[in-house]
Amino acid sequence: MKKIMLVCSGGMSSSLLVTKMEKAAAAAGEKVEIFAVGETKALDLLKGSTDINVVLIGPQIRFVEPEFKKVIADRPIKLQVINMMDYGMMNGEKVFQAAMNLLK
Repeated sequence: MKKIMLVCSGGMSSSLLVTKMEKAAAAAGEKVEIFAVGETKALDLLKGSTDINVVLIGPQIRFVEPEFKKVIADRPIKLQVINMMDYGMMNGEKVFQAAMNLLK
């Protein structure tokens, strides 16, 4: 099972997006675990985890991308900043598709 982590300032604003992404995953027949956390918790998880496949960073904290890249540099974890329009519209289908495209 693939694991997708969304990262935002506090982990709260992405909760609705996670729900919409889960619906898109179910509609596509994909078995994935999708969850959202704040920036600090995300870094802690990445330092200790080996099972996260994709990290999607909220556009409001895109400035943390270089730090995240350093943490995952030696592992096959995919990283991307979420498209601002898709995040603002809470377009779970497009964000889910972006995550799946990273895994190809």
